[in-house]
Amino acid sequence: MTPIYVGILSSVPPILTIILAILTKEVVISLLAGIFSGSAIYCMYSGNGALTAVKIVFEIMSKSMGENIFIIIFGSMLGALVHIITMAGGSKAYGKWASEKIKSRKLVQISTALLGIVLSIDDYFNCLTVGTVMRPITDKHRISRAKFAYIIDAMAAPVCVIAPISSWAASIVSCIDSVELNGMTLFIKTIPYNFYAILTIIFVFILCFTNINFGPMKTFEHNAIENGDLFTTKSEIPEQEIEEKRSSDKGTAWDLLLPVFVLMSVSVFMMLETGGFFNGGVSIPQALGNTQSGLSITIGAVSAIVVAFIMFVPRKLLTFKMFMDGVNQGIKTMAPAFLILSLAWTMSDVCGELICTGEYISDLASNLHVDSAYIPVFIFLLAGFLSFSLGTSWGTFGILIPVVATVCERLDPGITVIALSATLSGSVFGDHCSPISDTMVLSSMGAGCNHMDHVSTQMPYASLVAVASILGYIIAGITGNALISILTSASFMVILIFVIYKKSESKNINRES
Repeated sequence: MTPIYVGILSSVPPILTIILAILTKEVVISLLAGIFSGSAIYCMYSGNGALTAVKIVFEIMSKSMGENIFIIIFGSMLGALVHIITMAGGSKAYGKWASEKIKSRKLVQISTALLGIVLSIDDYFNCLTVGTVMRPITDKHRISRAKFAYIIDAMAAPVCVIAPISSWAASIVSCIDSVELNGMTLFIKTIPYNFYAILTIIFVFILCFTNINFGPMKTFEHNAIENGDLFTTKSEIPEQEIEEKRSSDKGTAWDLLLPVFVLMSVSVFMMLETGGFFNGGVSIPQALGNTQSGLSITIGAVSAIVVAFIMFVPRKLLTFKMFMDGVNQGIKTMAPAFLILSLAWTMSDVCGELICTGEYISDLASNLHVDSAYIPVFIFLLAGFLSFSLGTSWGTFGILIPVVATVCERLDPGITVIALSATLSGSVFGDHCSPISDTMVLSSMGAGCNHMDHVSTQMPYASLVAVASILGYIIAGITGNALISILTSASFMVILIFVIYKKSESKNINRES
């Protein structure tokens, strides 16, 4: 299918999807509406009928799922692994053990954030693994699933986008290299100016240390702490909690830790192996740039299941039949998330490969005349809007980096580093607010949180950090100084946090009186 440039109509599918998702809280229907509207617009311009529009949707869906099949297999294997570990009593034993070692909600949240930093090699791997490891103990300490999902999400992409050794760095460097700039050198220079990522990390630790909550998150946390309701919007007892109550009492913390360690270590080893590191002549960053991450983490997950089988069945924590039934049930629990994920990928391809949404927004940016000092803040907002519309950070900076590099070369080459940082920063911000973002879906999946609950509670936090980032890019565009910009924007963010928190507290007092 040949892409067709449809102008302003290319913005209809993402806008329609996002508005419907926010109004109805139904992500699947909203995504389907956006996908079919995009296909209909394409067929209207190409002169095809309604039947062709339907055929195109399922052709793109099958292509998207085929390209991302390893993520689906990995998610299935991870769902199976979590389920059998729970059945064997590993999650229960780990939760009890960890509760004895980490005795406060504050330390649990900080530990979750730190684990996100440690696992910054890949955001998909990060979201699902942190969720698996920390969920038993966050549940024990009554941390709402919405708060848990936010910490996971906030310590995934924002950390990966400033980590030189990560799949994100490799992708970004390849985009920079494509416009004949020095990729890794330039990427490292962008890190101090990646304000949204840096401020998000600071923001998370402020919330963890102070237990400040505001916006919709305040309700979720209140219900978790006061009522033991980790979900708020769900009245039924989740299947995972039922299984944990039925699980074996003979399991130990090692029944969770060892399979997860195997998952992590084999995944990292395979990332280096598929990237050619062990063949010689290839550095670790280069290997991560060439790696097949989906295949690598899938092999890691399968290896972990094999280790779990060897640990559980001979010790009679599970019979062979119980183990295989657990694998089947674990895969089934991931089906709703896979549906949303598959539709999000399809939506991204409809906008990107059929009706050229990214090109339309890029053209708008190229045709606007902006003073060079304000290019970074403009690029940040543009990248945020595009990422929000497409639901993908990688797709956004893949589209914008060549455009930004060209515009900066023409207007002011000295602003290139800051503008590229703003591109990466805005891409992560938009991704953090978009209900059709694959990373958002995976964070919801990892935390065991309702997806729209995660979206609605994360958006105010992400928006606050974005406001502070905007100030940072204004100052950076004028001064060119990263230290002054980050200190000013961080100070402004801290003030905003406490002002909003105080206002929310005063409203509660007035309501109670």
